[in-house]
Amino acid sequence: MPAGDAKPLRIGVFGGTFDPPHVGHLVTAVNVRHALDLDLMLLMVNNVPWQKVGSRSITPATDRLAMVAAAVADVPGLEAGAHEIEAGGWSYTADTLTTLATEYPGAELFTVVGDDAAAGIRSWDRADEVIAGSRLVVVDRPGDPVELDTDIDWVRVEVPRLEVSSTDLRARWADGRPLDYLVTDEVLAVVAARGLYGSEEHG
Repeated sequence: MPAGDAKPLRIGVFGGTFDPPHVGHLVTAVNVRHALDLDLMLLMVNNVPWQKVGSRSITPATDRLAMVAAAVADVPGLEAGAHEIEAGGWSYTADTLTTLATEYPGAELFTVVGDDAAAGIRSWDRADEVIAGSRLVVVDRPGDPVELDTDIDWVRVEVPRLEVSSTDLRARWADGRPLDYLVTDEVLAVVAARGLYGSEEHG
């Protein structure tokens, strides 16, 4: 097929702090990619997440990127996104979408959000740019779907409900409880090598 006849890429943008990335993130990314037939799902690592700064200490961006890269290294169609880290400063989805539109001309962009974030989408910085620059995908858990802004053409994708939170995982690391099956072995290796979450205290 001549290059000019190639169909536009379908690219998902699943942003987050990923502090740390866990199996819930991976299950979401894999299921959304499958449901929407995406060519690429980027797990976009926030540099400075404006919605979380001041609420707690955040692991350095380069460490979080290393964990995500390790988590997705052997997963087809998933990649760690370093765009927001390379841009520096505060991380805004509107800026990231503009960058991706330049990097992948003609691509269809899909912004993937959880149901809580979807319900509060209008609070995002330049939310209208995000809505105009991508299709918004809300990740639904089985049960009652969240009520959403009806002015937005949402795509809903249901994924398995996994009650895993990065907050709980950080606490588990701090007090030495097992992380087996909650994060991948590859992520655990990065945590140990870099001494994250107090891991050096537990060998």
